[in-house]
Amino acid sequence: MVSREIRASVHWGVAHALPTVFLRRAAAQGDLQARLIRVGSRGTDEVFDLVEEIRARGPLYRSRIGYVATSHAAVRHLLTSDDFRTGLPTDQGPIGRVARWAAPTTLHPVEPPSLLVTEPPDHTRYRRLVTRVFTMRAVERLRARTGEIAADLLDRLETRASGPVDLVEAYCAQLPVTVIAEILGVPEAERARVLEFGSGAAPSLDLGLGYRRYRSVTRALAQFDDWLGGHLDRLRHDPGDHLLGQLVAVRDEGEGLSETELKATAGLVLAAGFETTVNLLGNGIALLRDHPDERARVVADPALWPNVVEETLRLDPPVLLTGRMAVRDTELAGQPVRAGSMVTAILGGANRDPEVFDDPVSFDVGRANARDHIAFSAGRHHCLGAQLARMEGEVGLRAVWDRFPDLRLETGARRRETRILRGFERLPATLRP
Repeated sequence: MVSREIRASVHWGVAHALPTVFLRRAAAQGDLQARLIRVGSRGTDEVFDLVEEIRARGPLYRSRIGYVATSHAAVRHLLTSDDFRTGLPTDQGPIGRVARWAAPTTLHPVEPPSLLVTEPPDHTRYRRLVTRVFTMRAVERLRARTGEIAADLLDRLETRASGPVDLVEAYCAQLPVTVIAEILGVPEAERARVLEFGSGAAPSLDLGLGYRRYRSVTRALAQFDDWLGGHLDRLRHDPGDHLLGQLVAVRDEGEGLSETELKATAGLVLAAGFETTVNLLGNGIALLRDHPDERARVVADPALWPNVVEETLRLDPPVLLTGRMAVRDTELAGQPVRAGSMVTAILGGANRDPEVFDDPVSFDVGRANARDHIAFSAGRHHCLGAQLARMEGEVGLRAVWDRFPDLRLETGARRRETRILRGFERLPATLRP
């Protein structure tokens, strides 16, 4: 029997090492998409400079990898058209067979039956079962509780206000993980572990991981898989009045999701329920710190707080890009796209399209059409938790600035080294200078 170590090495080689070699060569030859992928791992604003270089080549850039869409219209069409679906061309053929043979058997956010990469009818079935917890009405019922959680976290920070604190660790991560944990019935004693799983597995969305990072991500996913299995078993004995308990009950009645589908859906909802909101909160705090005049506008008119969230999502989205594959010969932005071609949608590019947004690189909390961004994707894969993220962003950002209006960010802020997710890993701040 082939050892797990050998399988891991083969999978890493096919899924990450070979693409890395290709990307390195393509970037050296001036391919802008290859350069974007490599620069993205640094987490700097240099990535937006490259997006603008790509935009200058037209609404659909042809690279050695595939196509890149940067315009608002092209990205929206790509995400809503039935001519495109999730998945990768390498899922097929000999490389795809080798990758599937060697791949770990634990759940993965970009492997079926994850909601991220399934299509109708399965996607429709999964989504229908979990949608009710994320409706606007359901989210508004959570607003008061979210405010209580934020206030409690800020009370704890108040005692540490004499010295710098890492806002990501102490606030931006704690608020959304507490909210989603309560929604999904995760005991308070286990929430720190869930945060660790999320941080460890976040790079799993990326291409071109080094072997050490690949193994650490694989371990985090395996540990999350094991923990989730135990959590679901506990819920079978004590379902509780929350989404996961309801899904477990439906599963045990012989309907709804299979065991694998249940784990994949629960895992994605749990991780996605806080991972991107951590980025939204951190990015929003940094933007308000960098633009004191805009912050003063919000202080003068608190009704602008919802728009602060939309403008943050537009200018510095928690998810930078996503991808689709053409299922048939088609057109995008007036250009032919062959079946099997990969198209990357730069959400952060669409959100800065000068054809849609005036002065698109400016942070304007009063921007009338800020909500026209595509930070939550579009179409059937529109973010399930968009309303929850909006509410948490509004409550969380307002609470921290109301409590600490003189908050000062210190040196040492560091972006996450992820290509798809965009946010801060560390955000040191002095709360009362």
